[in-house]
Amino acid sequence: MNAFEAEGLVKRFGRTTALDGISLSAPPGTVLGVLGPNGAGKTTAVRVLATLLRPDAGRAAVGGLDVVRHPARVRRLIGLTGQYASVDEDLTGAENLVLVGRLLDLTAREAKARAAALLADFGLAEAAGRRAGTYSGGMRRRLDLAASLVGRPDVIFLDEPTTGLDPAKREDVWAIVRRLVADGVTILLTTQYLEEADALADAISVVDHGRVIAHGTAAELKRVVGGQTVLVRPADPSRLAEAAAIAEAVAGRPAESPGRDVVTVPVPGDAAFTEIVRRLDAAGVAVTELSLRLPSLDEVFFTLTGHRADEQPEQRRDEQEDAA
Repeated sequence: MNAFEAEGLVKRFGRTTALDGISLSAPPGTVLGVLGPNGAGKTTAVRVLATLLRPDAGRAAVGGLDVVRHPARVRRLIGLTGQYASVDEDLTGAENLVLVGRLLDLTAREAKARAAALLADFGLAEAAGRRAGTYSGGMRRRLDLAASLVGRPDVIFLDEPTTGLDPAKREDVWAIVRRLVADGVTILLTTQYLEEADALADAISVVDHGRVIAHGTAAELKRVVGGQTVLVRPADPSRLAEAAAIAEAVAGRPAESPGRDVVTVPVPGDAAFTEIVRRLDAAGVAVTELSLRLPSLDEVFFTLTGHRADEQPEQRRDEQEDAA
């Protein structure tokens, strides 16, 4: 049995269709990455699974429990962290977690013990007595994640948990996600960050305009684009054009320069890479970087949708849960 699943979910807000038959699922102890831009339907799907919205059509279940028929029982199984930290800034870190514990029917002693354990786990023990309003953004995000774990949930919905965090703080959140999965927790992770889905997810559902347009592992999705890409960075930047000409001659495709002093070219397979290496050596073009790789998830998303994940077309509207 899947830890959670949604089948054919439809949700409309007035004339806007936020979910258009979306289906998602994940087995226990795994991470499902739901990848897509703002307005794709990610948050709406999470809110349906978390019993915060009723779907107009389709069904969803967590732990085998229908989210519409058994919302109270579902809430006992889940934790939810939204895009922005929802802690009470007038309470201390410890008071925030104790409050959540009491709302979950823990005794005062149990709530304090659980809060202390989580604050230690999340590196917040020294700040436990400080008002959350004095915390940095990364600390508030960790406190918010800790709050979602007070009830020891089996399933956690993380809705763009690293929004607004710098790269170092994002790595902290990634480490927390990996630790939770190691403990057997199932996670639905929505994100706009392609590298985040690549780093954390066992499987990825690519969502656009309220529909799943592709599903698979990161490697499987990268194969959607087809072929591989050779990257060449000459040791002498003045020989970049020469390296590009060699790569183009072998691949029969135009090379591109995605970054400073580097060129890439799509190739049909390993043999082309070997030939490029041979010709670079014969020409005496030394390199500091030379690799053969599958396409990036960013390239996959562009292939599937016709736009990059961080683009915001005029016709794309943010999800309108507040209108519900």
